[in-house]
This record gives sequence, structure tokens and C-alpha cells, in this order.
Amino acid sequence: MQQSIDQLCVNTIRTLSMDAVQKANSGHPGMPMGMADVAYVLFQKFMRHNPANPKWVNRDRFVLSAGHGSMLLYSMLHLTGYDVTLDDIKNFRQWGSKTPGHPEFGHTPGVETTTGPLGQGFANGVGMAFAEAHLAAKLNTPDFQVINHYTYAIVSDGDLMEGISHEAASFAGHQKLGKLIYLYDDNSISIEGDTAVAFTEDTQKRFEAYGWHVQKIDGHDRDAIEKAIKNAQAESGKPSIICCKTKIGFGSPNKEGKEESHGAPLGKDEIKLTKAAYGWTFEEDFYIPAEVKEQMNIALTYGKQREHEWLAMMEDFKKSDENAYSAAVQLLSSELPKGWDENLPVYAADAKGVATRKASGKTLNHFAKKIPFLLGGSADLAGSNLSEIEGEAFIQADDYSVRNIHFGVREHAMTSIANGMVMHGVLKPYVATFLVFSDYSKPAIRVAALSKIDPILLFTHDSIGLGEDGPTHQPIEHLTALRAIPNVIVLRPADANEVVYSWKIAIETRNAPVALVMTRQNLPIYERNDSNPASLTEKGGYILSESSKAPQVILIGTGSEVQYALEAQKVLEAEGISARVVSMPSLELFNKQDAVYKESILPKSVTKRVVIEAGTTMPWYKVVGSEGAVIGIDHFGASAPFEVLYKEFGFTTENVVKTAKSIL
Repeated sequence: MQQSIDQLCVNTIRTLSMDAVQKANSGHPGMPMGMADVAYVLFQKFMRHNPANPKWVNRDRFVLSAGHGSMLLYSMLHLTGYDVTLDDIKNFRQWGSKTPGHPEFGHTPGVETTTGPLGQGFANGVGMAFAEAHLAAKLNTPDFQVINHYTYAIVSDGDLMEGISHEAASFAGHQKLGKLIYLYDDNSISIEGDTAVAFTEDTQKRFEAYGWHVQKIDGHDRDAIEKAIKNAQAESGKPSIICCKTKIGFGSPNKEGKEESHGAPLGKDEIKLTKAAYGWTFEEDFYIPAEVKEQMNIALTYGKQREHEWLAMMEDFKKSDENAYSAAVQLLSSELPKGWDENLPVYAADAKGVATRKASGKTLNHFAKKIPFLLGGSADLAGSNLSEIEGEAFIQADDYSVRNIHFGVREHAMTSIANGMVMHGVLKPYVATFLVFSDYSKPAIRVAALSKIDPILLFTHDSIGLGEDGPTHQPIEHLTALRAIPNVIVLRPADANEVVYSWKIAIETRNAPVALVMTRQNLPIYERNDSNPASLTEKGGYILSESSKAPQVILIGTGSEVQYALEAQKVLEAEGISARVVSMPSLELFNKQDAVYKESILPKSVTKRVVIEAGTTMPWYKVVGSEGAVIGIDHFGASAPFEVLYKEFGFTTENVVKTAKSIL
């Protein structure tokens, strides 16, 4: 009897998925049909979660990296008691529904991460498991396991083909993330047909080489699935991957095992035949038998019970050691400690100045002393990015409690792992590399922006100012590319004091990734007073130096080019031309200000404007208008000392003066 109930539940998952895709006339039915047995066993027998409280901090995490199979997840969420209704299932892929085409973090209860771009979920899961290991090491005691959960994921052939999965799997194996368990939908089908046309590696040996625990099973044998997950849990020193041999479109008489079932509805006739093959006797679409509801609603009962047991344990922890308990609760709240932004570093005016990357390193360490959930690392460039937290070691498998991370030369996975850490909750990670290598991170940055999550992205060596390494390492279009991503805040500070406030912005921002862009070369530290405090960095743009009378021209700079605007202002003023200098560290933040503030900085009456930035000119024409000019670089750089490059490419006081005069 129990076996038949299990089969009925699995077939309900399949039929819900088939019906939803058919009604939407869009979607991917084959994967949910093929992986229904795996998902059922995982959710019904292993997942420790509370559908009534999807944000319970000690829940197991589940990632559907194969996000195209979203109806599998939505079916599981509905059947196990999450706030995903049958109407939501019926409105799959429709305007305003909780069931978009691919899972979106923050949009649907129970969805732990935004997936669809293949490989991202694979790396996000690594980040979640890494976060669990770090928090467990910091908070757990022999008697009280504050954080103790697994991270599971369903991954696909496509996930494993993407390069990011190689990077993330290598990192996870090195870190020995034993509570990371992936279930691989090994169905040998991709959009173009049999995966053998392009994907013939030995996946088992590949993951064994990474240091993973590897098993291979029949993905439709529920006893084998259960045994394999138990084996994976027993292997505490290695991440696990279970290769589940499945048939895409399972049960479809004409489309099982074929690419036709991957990305299109089966069709009404084929659905009828498939339901008959399942022994499904219910004619109504979206039908859920009463016994299935009862069986799968056990997750809701058990979930409440498990969270209640955890809360009781926490009460015992409080009685045992109130100080340790309070520290744990404070950390888990993710609330910034009282006074975290007081007594900020202040830099005196200095013509020689300091590289903003150096000021960034000092500022990072200032905040790290106050904020216990701030942690991060670099893609093998910590000494150049100055991204190390002083006084702490680097996380390795024998000690997860510290806060520096060696990501290795893995920019893409690094950023996606950080996304997973944010989505896990509690932690505020930062990742660092050269700005030119933001290209490698871009897909993960886009997912972070889409998901409205807040990793800190530290980019140094921000322009041709890095000098002799030449055009391969000199970013040109990268500021523009980052600014082009909706919901990314880019900050390019002009001096050490702007750096301090840029970090403050990054730390307190909660709904968007923040990119901090720093120089290799020294920049002057500017004189500050009540009219131009560095705190105005938070406005995105402000008057750094006012003109002697009503401005005839406004000189706008970012980062290392602000100095040329200030020097040009002196020359122009000496010649009787009044010039205002505006520092514009962040276009995004400036554009968020109200109209009154923006008019006070860039009055519409002053149409003569010059922007100076060592990057592509594209973003600035909206700022300068038809009567302004942009001094930028719309070609690649060259290998030479940075002083030579700036002169040759027109980033000089003389050229700013000349350009300003030309538009007046």
C-alpha cells in the first residue's frame, strides 16, 4: 500500500508539471517527469524545512540548478505546504504569478536562489554550504548545534557542461564541504539531442578528481535514491554527487528519452497517453488525490515540529550560556552592530595622496573589526586587491571559523559562491579581482542584481592607470558594462575619504550588489570643509569645488580623473572663466536623488559641461547633453607607465582646459 501511495505522489508531481506547461503553452515538462522520483524521496524523507516559515535559519537548502525544470520545484512547494497555491500552478509563466518560467529568489516562497542560467545554481549551492560550514564553526558548541543543515541541489547535463561548475566543484572539493549533496539528472539529453554530440567526458572520474564522493544509481529506483542520499550524508569529509540515470519525459509513449520533451509542451494527446501509461484514472487537469495531499502535507507537520525543536534547543542554549547565546542571535539577525558607522577613518588633505585600493584595504579592516558577518576574499589577488582581513587566517577545511577566503583563479565561481552565501542568509561577503576581470564575473553579477541581493564587488586596477601590464589588463568598457546592468550600484571614489563612504554604502546596501572600483596609482586627498564633506559620496555626486561666481562650465570627474578637473578649474578661473567641479562617484546613486538636489548640482541652465573619466564615453552623453563634451577612452590602451598613457590619451589638465574652452 505504501509503495502505491509513493507512486501516486510521484505521478501527481508529474501530471501537475505536464498540465501546467500545457496550459501555459510554454515550458519544460521532460525534466520534472524524469526527476519526480528523486525530488519526492528528497523532500519526503530527507529535507528538514518548514513550509510555514521558509526563512527558518537552520533549514536545509534546496537549489534547482536546472531551473528550466521549474515546474518540478513549484509542484513540490505546493504539495508540501508552501504558500504556492493551485491557482499559482495553473498560472505558470503568466503575468503576476508566483510561478515564473524560471525560479526567482524573493519572488516565490521556498525558492532559495534564482536559476536558469545554467551553472549558477551549482555554484550558489556551494556558497550556501560554505556559509553553513562557516556559521557552524563560529556558533556551534559540543552541546548546542545552532547551525547544522544540508545543502541539496538538482543539477543537469547543462550545468555540468558550463565552465562555472568546474570552478565551483574544484573549490567545494578543496574545502571538503561534506554537507553539500548534489543529485545529477543524468538523462543524456540536451536541446540539440543526445549529449554525446558534445559531452562525452567521464563525469564520475571528473568529480572523483575534484575530491567529491560519487555514486551512480537508477534515478527511478526510489530505494536506491534513499540509500544513496544516506551514503552521501555519511561521507562528512567530501561533497557528494549522485549520478541519477533518468529518462527525460518519463512515461511518455512517444517522447520519453527524446529532446522533444525538453522545452515544449507534450501536447494534449500525448498527455492523455502518458497519464494512461501512469495508470492515472483522473480526467480533471491539475488533479491532486486526497491521499496525496495527506501524504505530502506531512512536510508541514514535521517542519513545524523540527523548527520547534530547534527553538527549544536555543532556549536551552540561552540558559546554559546567555552571553554565547546573545552573540549567536546577534550574528544570525544580520543587523549591523550599534556604532558600526561611528568614528570613521578621516584622511587629511595630501597632494601626494594614496591609491584608493590602499585606502580601501584600510577601510575594509576598520569595518571588519566591528562587523562579524563581513568576510571575503580574492581570485588569487589579495596582495594586489588589498582585500585581506588582518589578524585572521584563511578558511580551510580544518578551520571554517575565520573570515579570509582563498577563491583561487575562479572569478566566475567566486562571485556566484558569494551570491549563494548572501542567499543563505546572515553573511555579508565581498569578492575582489581586477576590474578587467569583471568580465569573468558578469553572469553572476547579473543574477545578483536580478535577485536583489547584496554582495560587495571590489575591483581594483581600474583603468589605463595600471600602466605597464598593457591593454589585456587595462579596463576600458568595464565601468559602462557594470552600469548597464539594472540594479547594480557602481562607486568609483576620487580620494581616500570617498573610499570610506563608498565602503559604508556597500555595507549598508541590502537590495543590490555594489561594485567598488579602486585605483592602483596614488590619488591626491582633497581638502574638505562643511560645503564638501566626503559623506556627500552617499548622494552619488556633489560639488567638490565651487566656482568663484555663477558657473559658466561644469567639470565632472570620477575616480582618478577628478584631479584634472580641479587643476583645470584653477586655470580657467585665472582666465576669467568660472568653473564648478563635481565629483560623481556613482551615477546610480546620483540618479536616485530628488530633482531639487540634482538641479542644485547640475543646473539645467548650465549646459556647458565636460566629463572626464578613463573609460568609454557612452554613459555620459545623457549627463553632458548636446552642448557638452566627454573626455574618455573609446579604444584599447597600451603598455607604458601610466603617466605616459594619461598624457598620450588626453587625460591632462591642458586637455580639460582646451575642451572646456571649445564648448564655451
